[in-house]
Amino acid sequence: MDLLLASLLFLLLFPLFILLYCCLGIHFRGNPIFRQERPGKNSKVFEILKFQTMQDRLDSMGQLLPDSERITKVGHWVRKFSLDEIPQLLNVIKGDMSLVGPRPLLPEYLELYSAEQLRRQEVRPGVTGLAQVNGRNTISWEEKFMFDVRYVDSYSFLLDWKILLVTFFNVIRGKGVSQQGHVSMGKFTGNH
Repeated sequence: MDLLLASLLFLLLFPLFILLYCCLGIHFRGNPIFRQERPGKNSKVFEILKFQTMQDRLDSMGQLLPDSERITKVGHWVRKFSLDEIPQLLNVIKGDMSLVGPRPLLPEYLELYSAEQLRRQEVRPGVTGLAQVNGRNTISWEEKFMFDVRYVDSYSFLLDWKILLVTFFNVIRGKGVSQQGHVSMGKFTGNH
Protein backbone atom coordinates (compact mmCIF):
# COMPACT_ATOMS: atom_id res chain seq x y z
CA MET A 1 0.00 0.00 0.00
CA ASP A 2 2.81 2.42 0.92
CA LEU A 3 4.64 1.98 -2.36
CA LEU A 4 1.49 2.18 -4.48
CA LEU A 5 -0.05 5.17 -2.70
CA ALA A 6 3.23 7.10 -2.33
CA SER A 7 4.03 6.59 -6.02
CA LEU A 8 0.54 7.70 -7.05
CA LEU A 9 0.63 10.74 -4.73
CA PHE A 10 4.08 11.73 -5.96
CA LEU A 11 2.91 11.53 -9.59
CA LEU A 12 -0.18 13.62 -8.78
CA LEU A 13 1.86 16.16 -6.81
CA PHE A 14 4.82 16.20 -9.22
CA PRO A 15 3.81 19.53 -10.85
CA LEU A 16 3.52 21.10 -7.38
CA PHE A 17 6.83 19.47 -6.36
CA ILE A 18 8.59 21.03 -9.38
CA LEU A 19 6.94 24.42 -8.77
CA LEU A 20 7.98 24.41 -5.10
CA TYR A 21 11.47 23.15 -5.98
CA CYS A 22 11.98 26.07 -8.39
CA CYS A 23 10.37 28.76 -6.21
CA LEU A 24 12.13 27.64 -3.02
CA GLY A 25 15.38 27.21 -4.94
CA ILE A 26 15.16 30.88 -5.97
CA HIS A 27 13.97 31.97 -2.51
CA PHE A 28 16.79 30.18 -0.65
CA ARG A 29 19.35 30.68 -3.46
CA GLY A 30 20.27 27.04 -3.92
CA ASN A 31 19.04 23.49 -3.47
CA PRO A 32 15.73 23.72 -1.55
CA ILE A 33 15.84 20.11 -0.34
CA PHE A 34 16.69 19.79 3.36
CA ARG A 35 18.35 16.50 4.30
CA GLN A 36 18.80 15.27 7.84
CA GLU A 37 19.59 11.95 9.49
CA ARG A 38 16.70 10.40 11.41
CA PRO A 39 16.29 6.99 13.07
CA GLY A 40 13.85 4.65 11.36
CA LYS A 41 12.59 1.16 12.13
CA ASN A 42 14.77 -0.55 14.74
CA SER A 43 16.62 2.79 15.07
CA LYS A 44 18.39 2.33 11.72
CA VAL A 45 19.40 5.81 10.56
CA PHE A 46 18.28 7.12 7.16
CA GLU A 47 18.29 10.52 5.47
CA ILE A 48 14.92 12.28 5.55
CA LEU A 49 14.00 14.69 2.75
CA LYS A 50 11.97 17.88 3.23
CA PHE A 51 11.62 21.20 1.52
CA GLN A 52 13.70 23.89 3.21
CA THR A 53 11.68 26.44 5.18
CA MET A 54 14.39 28.12 7.27
CA GLN A 55 17.59 30.03 6.68
CA ASP A 56 20.84 28.84 8.26
CA ARG A 57 21.31 32.06 10.26
CA LEU A 58 23.81 31.94 13.15
CA ASP A 59 24.27 34.05 16.27
CA SER A 60 27.56 35.72 17.26
CA MET A 61 28.74 32.42 18.86
CA GLY A 62 28.21 30.48 15.63
CA GLN A 63 25.07 28.69 16.93
CA LEU A 64 21.87 28.44 14.90
CA LEU A 65 19.33 31.09 15.84
CA PRO A 66 15.95 29.86 17.18
CA ASP A 67 13.54 28.52 14.55
CA SER A 68 11.30 31.57 14.95
CA GLU A 69 14.17 33.82 13.81
CA ARG A 70 15.21 31.59 10.89
CA ILE A 71 11.87 30.72 9.27
CA THR A 72 10.97 32.88 6.28
CA LYS A 73 7.47 34.10 5.36
CA VAL A 74 7.46 31.70 2.42
CA GLY A 75 8.72 28.91 4.70
CA HIS A 76 5.95 29.60 7.20
CA TRP A 77 3.32 29.29 4.46
CA VAL A 78 4.90 26.08 3.11
CA ARG A 79 4.87 24.58 6.62
CA LYS A 80 1.32 25.69 7.38
CA PHE A 81 0.01 23.46 4.60
CA SER A 82 2.64 20.71 5.14
CA LEU A 83 4.03 21.22 1.63
CA ASP A 84 7.54 20.77 3.07
CA GLU A 85 6.66 17.09 3.60
CA ILE A 86 6.12 16.28 -0.10
CA PRO A 87 9.73 15.04 -0.65
CA GLN A 88 9.15 12.43 2.07
CA LEU A 89 7.04 10.53 -0.45
CA LEU A 90 10.43 9.62 -1.97
CA ASN A 91 11.48 8.25 1.45
CA VAL A 92 8.32 6.10 1.43
CA ILE A 93 8.98 4.87 -2.12
CA LYS A 94 12.55 4.01 -1.11
CA GLY A 95 11.27 2.03 1.91
CA ASP A 96 12.76 4.15 4.70
CA MET A 97 9.34 5.39 5.80
CA SER A 98 5.65 4.50 5.67
CA LEU A 99 2.81 6.88 4.93
CA VAL A 100 1.59 6.28 8.51
CA GLY A 101 3.67 5.69 11.62
CA PRO A 102 5.42 7.61 14.40
CA ARG A 103 7.19 10.70 13.01
CA PRO A 104 10.97 10.20 12.76
CA LEU A 105 12.67 12.39 15.35
CA LEU A 106 16.31 13.36 15.89
CA PRO A 107 18.91 10.61 16.51
CA GLU A 108 20.07 12.23 19.75
CA TYR A 109 16.62 11.60 21.26
CA LEU A 110 17.12 7.81 21.15
CA GLU A 111 19.19 7.77 24.35
CA LEU A 112 16.62 9.97 26.12
CA TYR A 113 13.63 7.66 25.55
CA SER A 114 12.24 5.47 28.30
CA ALA A 115 11.94 1.77 27.43
CA GLU A 116 8.24 2.33 26.64
CA GLN A 117 8.93 5.37 24.42
CA LEU A 118 11.64 3.46 22.52
CA ARG A 119 8.91 1.08 21.32
CA ARG A 120 8.03 3.75 18.73
CA GLN A 121 11.10 2.48 16.82
CA GLU A 122 9.49 -0.97 16.31
CA VAL A 123 7.73 0.19 13.14
CA ARG A 124 8.73 2.31 10.18
CA PRO A 125 8.31 6.04 10.80
CA GLY A 126 5.53 7.79 8.95
CA VAL A 127 4.85 10.96 7.02
CA THR A 128 1.84 11.25 9.34
CA GLY A 129 0.75 9.34 12.42
CA LEU A 130 -1.64 8.98 15.31
CA ALA A 131 0.09 11.79 17.24
CA GLN A 132 -0.19 14.09 14.21
CA VAL A 133 -3.97 13.68 13.95
CA ASN A 134 -4.34 14.15 17.72
CA GLY A 135 -2.63 17.51 18.03
CA ARG A 136 0.64 17.30 16.08
CA ASN A 137 2.92 19.99 17.53
CA THR A 138 0.32 21.36 19.95
CA ILE A 139 0.54 18.40 22.36
CA SER A 140 3.28 17.57 24.88
CA TRP A 141 6.12 15.15 24.21
CA GLU A 142 4.58 12.69 26.69
CA GLU A 143 1.26 12.75 24.81
CA LYS A 144 3.07 12.40 21.48
CA PHE A 145 4.96 9.31 22.67
CA MET A 146 1.79 7.83 24.18
CA PHE A 147 0.05 8.09 20.78
CA ASP A 148 3.14 6.65 19.03
CA VAL A 149 3.21 3.57 21.28
CA ARG A 150 -0.57 3.20 21.00
CA TYR A 151 -0.13 3.12 17.22
CA VAL A 152 2.58 0.43 17.50
CA ASP A 153 0.21 -1.67 19.62
CA SER A 154 -2.85 -1.27 17.39
CA TYR A 155 -1.84 -0.42 13.84
CA SER A 156 -4.02 -1.85 11.10
CA PHE A 157 -5.04 -1.18 7.53
CA LEU A 158 -8.27 0.50 8.70
CA LEU A 159 -6.50 2.68 11.29
CA ASP A 160 -3.98 3.81 8.66
CA TRP A 161 -6.81 4.87 6.33
CA LYS A 162 -8.53 6.79 9.14
CA ILE A 163 -5.26 8.59 9.96
CA LEU A 164 -4.67 9.45 6.29
CA LEU A 165 -8.20 10.83 5.95
CA VAL A 166 -7.95 12.99 9.10
CA THR A 167 -4.48 14.15 7.99
CA PHE A 168 -5.90 15.30 4.65
CA PHE A 169 -8.50 17.50 6.36
CA ASN A 170 -6.00 18.80 8.95
CA VAL A 171 -3.56 19.80 6.20
CA ILE A 172 -6.25 21.68 4.29
CA ARG A 173 -7.11 23.61 7.47
CA GLY A 174 -3.43 24.08 8.48
CA LYS A 175 -4.36 22.58 11.86
CA GLY A 176 -1.83 21.69 14.59
CA VAL A 177 1.31 22.86 12.76
CA SER A 178 2.82 24.70 15.72
CA GLN A 179 2.32 25.48 19.38
CA GLN A 180 1.05 28.95 20.27
CA GLY A 181 3.99 31.36 19.97
CA HIS A 182 6.35 28.73 18.47
CA VAL A 183 7.35 27.80 14.94
CA SER A 184 8.07 24.14 15.71
CA MET A 185 7.95 21.65 18.58
CA GLY A 186 10.36 22.43 21.41
CA LYS A 187 13.40 20.20 21.86
CA PHE A 188 12.90 16.91 23.73
CA THR A 189 15.17 16.88 26.79
CA GLY A 190 14.17 13.54 28.26
CA ASN A 191 11.83 12.39 30.98
CA HIS A 192 12.07 14.39 34.18
